[in-house]
Amino acid sequence: MTVRTRVLILASAVAVLAAVGLASVLHASARADRRNHTQAGGPRVAPGTVTLTEHGRMVFRNMAWGPHRDEVTTVPASDPSGPRTASGVKCLRFYAASGTGVCLQAVHGPVSDTYRALILDAHLRTRARYAVPGIPSRARVSPSGHFAAWTAFVGGDSYAGTNFSTRAAIVDVRTGRLIPTLEQFRIIKDGRPYRAADVNFWGVTFAADDRTFYATLATKGQTYLVRGDLRTSTLTTLRPNVECPSLSPDGTRIAFKKRVQGLPKDAPWRLYVLDLRTLRETPTAEPRSIDDQAVWKDTRTLVYSLPGDYGADLYEIPSDGTGAPRRISTAALSPAFVD
Repeated sequence: MTVRTRVLILASAVAVLAAVGLASVLHASARADRRNHTQAGGPRVAPGTVTLTEHGRMVFRNMAWGPHRDEVTTVPASDPSGPRTASGVKCLRFYAASGTGVCLQAVHGPVSDTYRALILDAHLRTRARYAVPGIPSRARVSPSGHFAAWTAFVGGDSYAGTNFSTRAAIVDVRTGRLIPTLEQFRIIKDGRPYRAADVNFWGVTFAADDRTFYATLATKGQTYLVRGDLRTSTLTTLRPNVECPSLSPDGTRIAFKKRVQGLPKDAPWRLYVLDLRTLRETPTAEPRSIDDQAVWKDTRTLVYSLPGDYGADLYEIPSDGTGAPRRISTAALSPAFVD
């Protein structure tokens, strides 16, 4: 093969790669542009006033294509598929309770994105900002509205495998005191102090006493439900194989996702409910893998997300193992129910 032939082959290969790259960029650009236009047949969304104190509302991240995509949006809790009112505040993850909201946002830079947590008041005005060290994953506010928590991936981007690292933070929104990582807490495992370099925490959920919380601890390839104490800065393991806990409004049960043997590695979970007094588990009637931190709509009903045409849809199911899953809202994520 002559030098000229080799040069021609190389030039042809470069041209093909350039064409493929250009086509990919144009396709991504066209898809991004489509997301800015309202999709026919999608939910109706209009700008308006959104507050975190209007009773009987569901507040969530709107995923529908159009000018209000990713905005904090509200609908009547009794009509979750009805017309939506959009706030103009964009979040990747969101939660609210007692007039306090937490909004996890991406800050788009010229080279890469950074992330932050906004503490919002009842009118979605920013009270404080905190840097988030990775891709936002979970968010919660205590029932009193006095504490907020968030989880971020700082290595990897999925809970399904083992090659990931998370950082869970808690902030007292009254004082601004930030606990940047639960790794600062003392761990009591099986009744003894525990230390390990591989500990990860995620999925904080708060009790009503402004002291107790629950979360997931992962170490040595196993996950555990831990009970945290904000006054003593301790975390105590309660039960293995519990992820993304969500405490019921009456404080008696925890909804969680459980890894079940025999399921695919990329979809290994089922949605369960744990009675904290008896430690008895009840599987819900949802047969699909749930990679979410479920929300209690009330003391009897769980709401959670599953992949949908526009990113995610919301479903509900009874917490006692009866019934069947029911889709309540399309193109929606990160719901919070304002009582």
